Amino acid sequence: MENIKYAIEAILFAAGEPVKTAHIAAALEKTEEEIIAETDKLKEEYEAQKRGFHIIEIKDGYQICSNPAYYPYIQEILGEQRNQPLSNAAMEALTIIAYRQPVTRGQIERIRGVNSDGCVNRLYERGLIEEAGRLDAPGKPVLYRTTDNFLRCFGIKSPQDLPPIDFGKIRAEEE
Repeated sequence: MENIKYAIEAILFAAGEPVKTAHIAAALEKTEEEIIAETDKLKEEYEAQKRGFHIIEIKDGYQICSNPAYYPYIQEILGEQRNQPLSNAAMEALTIIAYRQPVTRGQIERIRGVNSDGCVNRLYERGLIEEAGRLDAPGKPVLYRTTDNFLRCFGIKSPQDLPPIDFGKIRAEEE
């Protein structure tokens, strides 16, 4: 195939969600290294042309997303419902989940010091967190972790790419 990068573009566009590099490689009968190289070329092309979309990396794959530079125009057409920010309480809960995952609702509440039912439910409804199993403890509480949607929304490749936080320093400042 001559135009591997355009085949990749078509796959990502049609998928509308992250596609693993290995799946693209298998479909195009190429190596993962070739797919990564061609995708990097495509990303550079989009950036140079200031296209309305770009390719982001999520875990072991890629997804086409709209370029944030054009968000005001998208918002004008699609309306405000696309930009409902999270409350401070929800951001606190999401931060705890992102950095401590997997974590139970009870653990979140102990860290925050307040009931977090509403926050956790909103995060779950928005697809930012998901169930990661059950803790082997009385009542078998649900464990939560972040989702690929969380990674996409915050523009990071994996949870390991979160900026470092010194929790010890935060506790010392609170005391």
